[in-house]
Amino acid sequence: MSGRKKKDKNKLLQRRPRYVLGKEQRYHQMRDREAEGSIESDKENDETESINDWPLPFPVAMWDLEHCDPKKCTGRKLVRHGLTKLLRLGERFQGLCLTPVGDKCVTPMDREIVERYGCAVVDCSWSRIDDTPFNKIKTVHPRILPFLVAANPANFGKPCELSCVEAIAAALIITGFSDEAKMYLEKFRWGHSFLQLNNELLEKYACCTSTEEVIAVQDKFLKDAWQEKIDRLSLPDFPQSDTESEEEEEQKDKNKVSEITKELANAQI
Repeated sequence: MSGRKKKDKNKLLQRRPRYVLGKEQRYHQMRDREAEGSIESDKENDETESINDWPLPFPVAMWDLEHCDPKKCTGRKLVRHGLTKLLRLGERFQGLCLTPVGDKCVTPMDREIVERYGCAVVDCSWSRIDDTPFNKIKTVHPRILPFLVAANPANFGKPCELSCVEAIAAALIITGFSDEAKMYLEKFRWGHSFLQLNNELLEKYACCTSTEEVIAVQDKFLKDAWQEKIDRLSLPDFPQSDTESEEEEEQKDKNKVSEITKELANAQI
């Protein structure tokens, strides 16, 4: 036997040192492996959900007329979050469509339409209504919203000038999908303000059983708000001066009432 073979045989016969892990080391090793496996599975689940899962049982879409600032447009933000699908001009939508040129109000009776076909909104600027090609927006169920107050930063406190997300949320609440509406509003830090400003009205609209009832609720709210503001402004803020005559006080009150009348008349829809 050659010397080289003897060396190889000696190496094989040598006892290799064994490194035995302690209990604590084995525990940490197993925990690290489990953590790595859970992270990988979470990533796979997140990717699958973002690609395949739609968060609602019905579609929500919009026609984007590109009138808004892309950085401030609530509709585009919803698209980025996967909560709204874009529609092309000329593309037909079978569900409920929120449009400024609708001839009927959204009512709870529209729930079946939303549940089966979804809802959509026309994303256009209020200052460019005349330039909007509504003839290219194909919809079966056009609707307008009853009186509500905007809470978005661009139109805060203005009647009826709602953003896309506010319009969608209002329609969902009125038709009985309040949880879905809150999910949409939660994407915006001011979303809760819309519910705070309109909570009373939205609850009453959602309890109506006909279009006539929705209009009646709207008109009563406007009338009560009108009267409340008149009463509030008619109260003197300071003690009456001895030099002011009763005629001057009456004239001031009339001026206040006329200003309020003009203001609330502009809020009618």
